[in-house]
Amino acid sequence: MFTGIIEEKGTIKQMKYVSEKSIHMTIRSSNIVEDIHIGDSIAVNGICLTVTDFSSESFQVDVMPETLKVTSLKMVKEGSRVNLERSMPADGRFGGHFVSGHVDGTGTIIRKEQHENAIYYDIEVPNELTIYFITKGSVAVDGVSLTVFDTSGDTFTMSLIPHTVSETILGDKNKGDIVNIECDMLAKHVENMLSKTAR
Repeated sequence: MFTGIIEEKGTIKQMKYVSEKSIHMTIRSSNIVEDIHIGDSIAVNGICLTVTDFSSESFQVDVMPETLKVTSLKMVKEGSRVNLERSMPADGRFGGHFVSGHVDGTGTIIRKEQHENAIYYDIEVPNELTIYFITKGSVAVDGVSLTVFDTSGDTFTMSLIPHTVSETILGDKNKGDIVNIECDMLAKHVENMLSKTAR
């Protein structure tokens, strides 16, 4: 379980294709590796991955075919920056919202616009995900816990404050870029219960 509060921007140090659709990845980090163990869960751009090895400056994870298929990891390369968050400690602060690290799909940035000290992004998502979006609801974008600013059809708007721009990779995103989307967990549970009750 994660909170969507990014701890660090890491860098893809090495990507080794084990097969056409699976990758062994090494990620350079300074903060995350200070308290890390083999088997730990790390959210990489919002994707829950398991630490298989680590050193004083990097850690390694395996990316399976299903993860490459449904997330934006298939688009990263060596040198790419990624958002990193360790799993939430039971006695830690809970600053964001419940984030599982299980990405529901990807969205496409269709607008980026500066508004005073904020940056607005319009993100187009698959139609089947729109049921989970409400104004002032929660969403995780590349692992970052955000509030939905507005919704319209297959698009939702998010607004980034300067801190989020500087401390996450979202500030570097532009129109046309693909981002990982994890919808609000509570909304998904409610929709699932209602769909079964209606049968």
